[in-house]
Amino acid sequence: MTSGIHHITAITRKIQANVDFYVGFLGLRLVKRTAGFEDAQQLHLFYGDGAATPGSLVTFLAWEDGSLGRVGHGAPSEISFAVDREAIGFWLTRALACNVKMTGPSQEFGEPVLRLTDPDGIIVKLVGVDAYDDWVWWSEGGIGQADAIRGIRGATILSEKADETAAFLERHTGFVPGSVEGAVQRLTSESGQIIDVRNAGGFWTAAPGTGTIDHVAVRAVSREAVDDLHKALQAENAGDINVHDRHYFYSLYVREPGGTLIEVATDAPGFTADEPLETLGSELFIPKHFKADHEALKVMLPQFGLPGEERVIYRDLPFVHRVHMPENWDGTTLVLLHGSGANETAMLPFGRKAAPNAMLIGLRGRSTDEGSPRFFRRFSQTTFDQKEIASEVEAFVAFIEDIGPAYGADLARIAFVGYSNGGNMLGAVMQLRPEVIARAVLLRSMNVLEARPTVDFSGVQVLSLSATDDFYGPLAGELEDRLRSAGAELTTRVLDTNHGIGPEDEAIARDWLKERMA
Repeated sequence: MTSGIHHITAITRKIQANVDFYVGFLGLRLVKRTAGFEDAQQLHLFYGDGAATPGSLVTFLAWEDGSLGRVGHGAPSEISFAVDREAIGFWLTRALACNVKMTGPSQEFGEPVLRLTDPDGIIVKLVGVDAYDDWVWWSEGGIGQADAIRGIRGATILSEKADETAAFLERHTGFVPGSVEGAVQRLTSESGQIIDVRNAGGFWTAAPGTGTIDHVAVRAVSREAVDDLHKALQAENAGDINVHDRHYFYSLYVREPGGTLIEVATDAPGFTADEPLETLGSELFIPKHFKADHEALKVMLPQFGLPGEERVIYRDLPFVHRVHMPENWDGTTLVLLHGSGANETAMLPFGRKAAPNAMLIGLRGRSTDEGSPRFFRRFSQTTFDQKEIASEVEAFVAFIEDIGPAYGADLARIAFVGYSNGGNMLGAVMQLRPEVIARAVLLRSMNVLEARPTVDFSGVQVLSLSATDDFYGPLAGELEDRLRSAGAELTTRVLDTNHGIGPEDEAIARDWLKERMA
C-alpha cells in the first residue's frame, strides 16, 4: 500500500465563498467539478495542485444554506497544508491583508504553524516543512512558486479511543507511530504526510453538517490492494464497509474505532480520465449512474465564478433562495415557488424549460410544518393558518421588492410560477397584495384564503393548470373564479394527469410565457 493521504473531504454552506477562499486566497487549482456520487443534486468540487496530484487534494460537498455541523470526537477537526518554512511570513502578511481570521504562528512538532479559518469556520493549518517533492506548482494561482501550497500536510482526528484509532490506522493504512506532543499522537507516512490523533475523551461528539470535515482518504497502490483490505476488514468485523468506483479512483469507506470515516482510494485512473490536464476543472460532470435528466440536474446545482469571472453575489433576503443564470440572459426573470416538502431548487428545471433565457429565482418556504418546507402551515388538506399566510405574504412582498436592486431583476419583466403549496401562496399574494404580481403560472393550486378581499386584477395575466386525477383538481375552480371575476386575463387547462407536473405542463407554460414575456 502506498502510504500517505489521497484527499480530505469537507462540507461547505456557500460554494462561492468556498471557491474564493481555496482558489482565490490559497491559490489552489480547481481540478474537478461534479455532481455528488451519492446525491446528484449536490455539487462536489475538488481542489489541488497544478496536476491534481494525489496528496494535494481537498474536496468539498456543497450543502447550500444547509444546517451547521459540529466539530467533536468521531471526526476530523483540522486540515493542514504544507508550505516552505520560509513562506509562513508571506502567508501571515497575506492573511492580514485579506482579512482572513488566523492565529499564530506557533510551533507544533518542531514545525511553524499558521492557523486560518475558512468561510465555513473550518480550521486550515499552513505548516512550514523542509521538503515536499511530489507536487506541481499551479502558475495561474496567483502565488509565487516559493510561497505556494505544496499539498496536503495532514489532518487531525478527534477520538475518544485514541489508542484504538491510532492502532487501526497503523494496521490498515500504512501510517506508523511518530512522536507524541501532549494529547496528540502523530502518525507518519512514507510520503511525509501525517495524521494527528488527538485524545478527545470527555469532549462532545461530532455532528454532520456544513463547516465540518467529512472524511480523510488515504492512498492505496491499486484496486487489488483495496479489495484485499476489504477482505481483511471483514475478517476483523470492522463494521460497515462500502466499496465504490468513483470514476477518478476506486475506494473503500470504513469507520475507525473512534468513529471517523476513513476512505482508502487508488491514485489511478486520476482526474484526467475525462478532461485533459490543460483544462481540468472547466466542465461539470454528472456521474453516469444517475439516469435522471442530466441537464435538469445541472440547473439544480449552485453556480459560482472563479476569480475574475462573473458571479451572483447572494444577498441576505427574507427567503432562502437560489439564483440560476442562463448563458444568454434576455432580461426576464422567473420566480419559482415549490410544493410541500421540496426546496428552492425543486422548480428550477421546470423554470429553465419554460423560460430558457430567463434568470431563475427559486424560493424556499419558511414554514416547516409536518417536518418539511412549506410556505405556510396547513391544519387539514383544505384548511390553512390564515395568520401565517398574511405574515408570509408580507415577507414575500419584501423579497420581491429587493430582487431588483439585489440581482438586477426588471420588475416589469417578471413572472411567477408556483406549484401546489407554492401556487397557493401566489394566489394568496395576488389577493392580499394585488399590485405585486402581473403574470403568474399556477400549477395544481387552490384558494387558501377564507376571506374574499375586494381587488382589481385588470391587466393581470394568469395561467392555471389543474388535473383530472388529483384531489385538488376540483378545488382549483374557486381560485380561478376569484381571479376571473376580479378582471384577470385567465387561461385555464385541465390536464389528463395527476398532481405531479410533467412535460405537458412545461410545454403549455413555455408557450404562454413566451407570448406574454416578449
